Amino acid sequence: MTGIDARSVVRLSKQPSIRDTVKRALRSAIISGEMQPGRVYSAPSLGEEFGVSATPIREAMLELVREGLVVAMPNRGFLVTEVSPNDLSEVTELRLFLEPPAVEKATPLIPASAFAALRGQADDIVQAAERGDLVEYLSADSDFHLALLQYAGNERLVSLVASLRSQTRLFGLSELHEHGHLAASAQEHHTIMDAIEQRDAARARDLVSRHIEHVLGDWSGQVDGEQSRAGATAE
Repeated sequence: MTGIDARSVVRLSKQPSIRDTVKRALRSAIISGEMQPGRVYSAPSLGEEFGVSATPIREAMLELVREGLVVAMPNRGFLVTEVSPNDLSEVTELRLFLEPPAVEKATPLIPASAFAALRGQADDIVQAAERGDLVEYLSADSDFHLALLQYAGNERLVSLVASLRSQTRLFGLSELHEHGHLAASAQEHHTIMDAIEQRDAARARDLVSRHIEHVLGDWSGQVDGEQSRAGATAE
């Protein structure tokens, strides 16, 4: 095994094609740090872990090459690229520019009929956090946030944010789960939904800002999880 937790593999029935599902799982495994930066992974070995042939793995990895997440190494496999603290800081700054005002704009536009589905997505995040399923956690987290942004009516913004999310590495997720804090972080999505259902756009914007800032705190592993969680709770 190359170190990817088998619990974290996204089940292949969830997406319309094996390649898309594998790409989604690989992307999340890279972002979560389960696939380690600077390490080379071969398509056959990954195929064994995912229970598929090397072909969809190779196809998915080539798409991730175009996203800058991995680099193709001839006759060896794929090297997971590294993200510096400065890279993470810049990506987080851009997300803070884009996402909070977009959610503020979207809040009065989200139909009440969509609330149940969004709550369901928030539940998926919490359940994945409680299981310690980091890849599924990130997939569900991305689904939720991009779904909110869709209601702002700017497809380019949604695509840009999706790309920015792929450029981060959230090394602190495993530690958060081990210390029992990941589920608390997951619950923030329900708090965001509370503000949206109350049509409190300003509060929704502020909650999303705080949530994104965790990328530079407890999610990135740059500060002590206990300290950052206490700080977030105190705000």
